[in-house]
Amino acid sequence: MTALDELDAAARPSLWRAAKFLLFLLSEGAAVVLIGFAALFLDFHPAWSANLPSAALTRPGDAKSGALLLKREDGYAEAIRLGIDIDLTVSGPTIRARVTQLFRNPTRDWVEAVYVYPLPPGGAVDTLKMVVGDRVVVGEIKERQQARIIYEQAKASGHKAALTEQERPNIFTNSVANIGPGETVLVQIEYQEPVHQSGNIFSVRVPMVVAPRYNPAPIVQSVEFKPNGGGWGATATDPVPDRDRITPPVLDPAEHAPVNPTAITVRLQAGFALGEVKSHHHPVRTEKVDDSSQIIRLAEGVVPADRDFELTWTPAAEKAPSVGLFREHVGDTDYLLAFVTPPPVDNATKKPMPREVIFVIDNSGSMGGTSIVQAKASLLYALGRLQPGDRFNVIRFDNTMTVLFPAPVPADAAHIGRATSYVSALQAEGGTEMLPAMRAALSDGNREDTSYVRQVVFLTDGAIGNEQQMFETISALRGRSRIFMVGIGSAPNTFLMTRAAELGRGAFTHIGSTDQVEERMRGLFAKLENPAVTGLSAKFSDAKADMTPQVLPDVYRGEPLVLATKLDRLSGSVEIKGRIGDRPWSVTLPLANAAEGKGLSKLWASRKIADAEVSRTMRQSTPEEADKAVLALALEHQLVTRLTSLIAVDRTPSRPDGETLKLAELPLNLPAGWEFEKVFGERRQLTAPTERRADDAKVQHATLKRPSPVATAAPAAVMLPKTATDAEIKMIAGGILLGIGLVLFLITRRQPSPL
Repeated sequence: MTALDELDAAARPSLWRAAKFLLFLLSEGAAVVLIGFAALFLDFHPAWSANLPSAALTRPGDAKSGALLLKREDGYAEAIRLGIDIDLTVSGPTIRARVTQLFRNPTRDWVEAVYVYPLPPGGAVDTLKMVVGDRVVVGEIKERQQARIIYEQAKASGHKAALTEQERPNIFTNSVANIGPGETVLVQIEYQEPVHQSGNIFSVRVPMVVAPRYNPAPIVQSVEFKPNGGGWGATATDPVPDRDRITPPVLDPAEHAPVNPTAITVRLQAGFALGEVKSHHHPVRTEKVDDSSQIIRLAEGVVPADRDFELTWTPAAEKAPSVGLFREHVGDTDYLLAFVTPPPVDNATKKPMPREVIFVIDNSGSMGGTSIVQAKASLLYALGRLQPGDRFNVIRFDNTMTVLFPAPVPADAAHIGRATSYVSALQAEGGTEMLPAMRAALSDGNREDTSYVRQVVFLTDGAIGNEQQMFETISALRGRSRIFMVGIGSAPNTFLMTRAAELGRGAFTHIGSTDQVEERMRGLFAKLENPAVTGLSAKFSDAKADMTPQVLPDVYRGEPLVLATKLDRLSGSVEIKGRIGDRPWSVTLPLANAAEGKGLSKLWASRKIADAEVSRTMRQSTPEEADKAVLALALEHQLVTRLTSLIAVDRTPSRPDGETLKLAELPLNLPAGWEFEKVFGERRQLTAPTERRADDAKVQHATLKRPSPVATAAPAAVMLPKTATDAEIKMIAGGILLGIGLVLFLITRRQPSPL
């Protein structure tokens, strides 16, 4: 069953039962009963006519599950509804994803729908299709500003149009203009991403909700004007200049049923015999195709988009493949994707160096609920893993910050006991001022002491909008520290985590539930306690290679080195060298052994774009040079980036002249496990979002968490005034008529039929 089918599934059984009852009444000639039933039916099920051009008004109590109501002068009408279908095909090392968004307009107005949604930060978005009736319109990549102009022109002229824009590498916006009364429009995007491997486990993660972000207030610097001062004035900077584009409205789960039903199908073709296949946060049902292939679907059919979907699989053999080599030929060019996992090293003969570990825990409002439980359990586990020769410190932050000890202390029983008591007592509240905590963690008072390995373990959901400030801070202050990011909760900001770990020469671990704490933290400490593979280099014997990453990162225990390369010819071999601890390591891969792969050119281009962004952050290139590289790659390989967008326009005229276009910003669910009051402040009795003209100034329905909790304009319970409808009177009248009709019907049934 598709997401489209599910949107109407709740209404169909009632409609069918009503239709059968009406047919029965008509066959028996019970006219009075029909009149009474009609009085009830027409008043209390107007939502069933949502597909008609003039959608009926409804009451808050009558709306179907997941429906939103918009206030009108003459009552309430349903808002735009959204259904999502995600289809993933895993082909060995790569994933091809197709995301279909169904926008249904049950209102009697022409609307523009705007939906903010997440995608994996490593995904390369390259395809947009818009389906209108029996027409399929394929999108084109344009420079972002040009695409926006085309979209606005189509919107103003009444043509249907779809626009896909990137707000962050893991946050996208789809805008769909001129959806008519009762119409349904499908918008489909496709992206390519690599499979993730860690040790013996392969995985794919599908983010399903954009968590509310804490956006630090703009810093305003002003100077006093003097009569002869010569024109000095005020300047202002904003750490999140696009805050309005990453802040969609969020529903209060206490006041609204979940919205945005989502179906997920994974067509897993691992390329090796499968062992355990597991979904960590959603029940699934599996269908075996063969030893290396399965089809996985959600057991419930559809689920609310309120938490990430994670699927992992292991090989049937005891050990996972340690080397993978894949090729794709596009035009006159070959693309290569190589996976190499260095072997583990036995440290029994060599005592590991002691470590200085700085633990940072986020106890802001967004960590309320199950997230703070997971974070505290993870940190307590980590404290218990410290060795007697180690030293450590603990930093906690919300909109304030506390450093537990003035300086790192020995990991003895007394200090660990004090830290354990401190962590156990933490509560989630306040804003997410992450920068001061990162600066404090990277403040290294012992940088001359090379006898310790310095590591920062940062536990957070990453729910901030000023990621770029974090990246710049890490780049400037990292020194000898290695940063290991631990993503907490049902919908962490994986872009922040992965990029911060990359810049900090560490690794990223995600903990999505309390039952994952020990397993995931054990894996993290395997990385912390064992030597990394350092000094890595790769050399191609024959081919001229454009490789990404250009500077190979350190690789930790169980992690593969992943190389994406553009080659002028597929010949010779590639030799990879490095050091594991103090021992040299190397491996040579003959390119002739590469198997056919899919979408490798897109992955190479996407990673080259990420390299350009990192180069700009680290000031190895100017912003102008980075922009030029990003734009050239995006246009050549047809990818959505911060500088390019996908635009599709249906040239068939749609909205009649004189019809007003209304803007509908589709809301998101609060991520599972979050507490609404911790993020948005105390609830107030507020109305649902009202309709607005599409050209009105953009106003967000929900504000983000602040150091001082404030009420928000998130949709809440809507109470109709008693004078808004005469439904109660009609219900009584209908009930009386229905009762009289049933009595008459029974009397006529008892009378003998004439011979």
